[in-house]
Amino acid sequence: MKAVILAGGFGKRLKPLTDERPKPLIEINDKPIVELQLEWLKSHGVQEVVLCVGFMKEKIIGFLGNGKRFGAKISYVVEEEPLGTGGALLNAEPILKAEDSFLVLNGDILTNLDPAPLISSIDDFIGAIALVPLKSPYGVVDVDEDGRIARFIEKPLITDYWVNAGIYCLTPRIFPYLSEKCSLETDAFPRMVEARALKAIRYHRCFWKSIDVHKDIEEAAVALRKEGFPTPKAGVGYLR
Repeated sequence: MKAVILAGGFGKRLKPLTDERPKPLIEINDKPIVELQLEWLKSHGVQEVVLCVGFMKEKIIGFLGNGKRFGAKISYVVEEEPLGTGGALLNAEPILKAEDSFLVLNGDILTNLDPAPLISSIDDFIGAIALVPLKSPYGVVDVDEDGRIARFIEKPLITDYWVNAGIYCLTPRIFPYLSEKCSLETDAFPRMVEARALKAIRYHRCFWKSIDVHKDIEEAAVALRKEGFPTPKAGVGYLR
């Protein structure tokens, strides 16, 4: 199976770090995000990777090369102007069209979730999306019936709500839903939902972190030291 890493964005919210390097080369515990992603993919038997690159593409290609030193086989699809996540994936159609299915992940995601349930869930669907519980950005106060504070809960997972983890298993039937410049999330996926062609796999007790702003870097570094990335600890699971 092949995996696609969407790594063409500008990383504007991580300036000034991204003035000199693209977001996939931002280091977490002395390793670039993209290297951690390759380790995670390799731990699940995925060694053929397509990088969709744009902004500072030369630096990404210069660091990764053909992937041999990372135990991977890497190819590149270059966007000369921003195409959006959907346009970038459409750009890779010649490499992917013969595959039964392929993984797709955003270039700023760190996780130890097991992609196997996502891959095996495709069936008659065009694609499947990994979902993770919404994490509260604030601490929560638990109050009893008498109005007494029972406990404080620091940034809990809110399992009534699930968010797109930015990790997908898709089939080549996705390509008719894409255009030269479009977004997977806001253009293609809603149309697939209307066609009842998109499935979700809900993950819980797994590590997942999107590197969007500066504080995410330190939070990810601390969490990864605890989680033993990319190998999940006992108890990591999923819910259909």
